Amino acid sequence: MRLFELQGISKNFGAIQALNGVNLKIDSGEVLGLMGDNGAGKSTMIKIMAGNFPPSSGEIWLKGEKVAFQNPLDARKKGIEVVYQDLALCDNLTAAENVFLGREAKIKFGPFKFIHYAAMFREAARHFAELKSETRPRDLVKQMSGGQRQAVAIARTRLSKPDIVLMDEPTAAISVRQVAEVLDLIRRLRDRGVAVILISHRMPDVFAVCDHVSVMRRGKVVADKPIGTTSPEEVTGLITGAIEKA
Repeated sequence: MRLFELQGISKNFGAIQALNGVNLKIDSGEVLGLMGDNGAGKSTMIKIMAGNFPPSSGEIWLKGEKVAFQNPLDARKKGIEVVYQDLALCDNLTAAENVFLGREAKIKFGPFKFIHYAAMFREAARHFAELKSETRPRDLVKQMSGGQRQAVAIARTRLSKPDIVLMDEPTAAISVRQVAEVLDLIRRLRDRGVAVILISHRMPDVFAVCDHVSVMRRGKVVADKPIGTTSPEEVTGLITGAIEKA
């Protein structure tokens, strides 16, 4: 049974067709690279998968069940988490507070409830250890490197024990060393059976961690290939249109 599949997904914004009959599939423990030039439809795809808005037509299947997301909370309840390009972190809070942001652990004293910081620090530390990250729960996010910030964002997704993590350009604008850290985090998610969809412009990253690559152009998927059966040159040709389809 396929973990997650999009069948014939199209999306119109008035007279503009952002997606046209897109098919996409991924199984547990796989990393799928989603590539394409600006305006190819990648962001629209992610927003549909994350429940930000519904498709104009087509079907979404999750664990053999047809699903429809009304909002991002629906998608999260179904096991889909997103790490956006801007990470959506609060610089003035600690790593642990960011991990639990909006889902803070509480402790009750009589009729009152208080934030249970000790429990949050312990749980965040466990997630960072699982990810083999050097990030520390009590450190402020504003003092962290790009790789550590990614670890915080990924640890936040782990709270709901997701089946699928969507990652939007996680290695953009960070150093070479930090890129290596993020790619290791993706591998650890995969090794734990999580399916990862990696949206990236960085060809080396996709070929380093992905099992499959799907290429989008003008709202369509023009190729979906195992990473071992293609090359950076072919993928570049598919992105630019020098190669029509593969």
